[in-house]
Amino acid sequence: MKQENVEIGTSIECGGLRTNLHDLGTGDPVVLIHGSGPGVSAWANWRLVLPSLAKEFRVLAPDMAGFGYTDRPDGFVYDKSAWIKQILDLLNVLGLERADFIGNSFGGAIALGLAVQHPERVGRLVLMGSVGLSFPLSDGLDAVWGYTPSFENMRRLLDIFAYDRSLVNDELAELRYRASIRPGFQESFSSMFPAPRQRWIDALASSEDEIRALPHETLIIHGREDKVIPLSTSLRLADLISCSQLHVFGRCGHWTQIEHSARFVRLIQDFLNEPR
Repeated sequence: MKQENVEIGTSIECGGLRTNLHDLGTGDPVVLIHGSGPGVSAWANWRLVLPSLAKEFRVLAPDMAGFGYTDRPDGFVYDKSAWIKQILDLLNVLGLERADFIGNSFGGAIALGLAVQHPERVGRLVLMGSVGLSFPLSDGLDAVWGYTPSFENMRRLLDIFAYDRSLVNDELAELRYRASIRPGFQESFSSMFPAPRQRWIDALASSEDEIRALPHETLIIHGREDKVIPLSTSLRLADLISCSQLHVFGRCGHWTQIEHSARFVRLIQDFLNEPR
């Protein structure tokens, strides 16, 4: 019997782009936008928190264009405007006027850009280890975006992502390496963030004036030992966004939702369930 691939959810047409979507639970809609690591998918990014969040909300976790099992059309331009359009198309196809958003790293930049450009479509925002401001390229992010496929390179990347080395073993590295070499995965990934990579941080950023004008209630989450996105980025976001709160996890790298999954879920539930 062929084993089911848990990373594949429902296939949905979004503005001509066939998007792989995990649609779980009932209640108020919450869209989860994953990060940009090699071989990543929505399921790989959010697998530990999806079941718990789906008990209280309708959780929508798409594979963004160029990642996971969403289509990779020839000639597709991978940039912030295209990814924001994909999310808008998803909301429109599902008949959703508005949703809350949780953005991880790269996904935070997309959620932030959406809130800036279409504030009426966004309820509450959660930004975790988020890109979205301009900051000097870190060695960790340079390594992530510059990944070339090998087991050894993936093993080194996992050591960068996680503070808790018990989460990083050869089995996980092998699984993530195999994911990164599935047909089309590395081809699209390597085309997104070629060197020099500082320009892609800047391209994903919203201006400080735009961020300062955001009216949305925002929860900002960061791992204190994050080697990929500096903590200073979230400190600056918290300073700019007037309706924000900041939670910093100690003994935590870039994988807040994995290294502290239970606490992460409780934070999200409390924040999204607060009276509006």
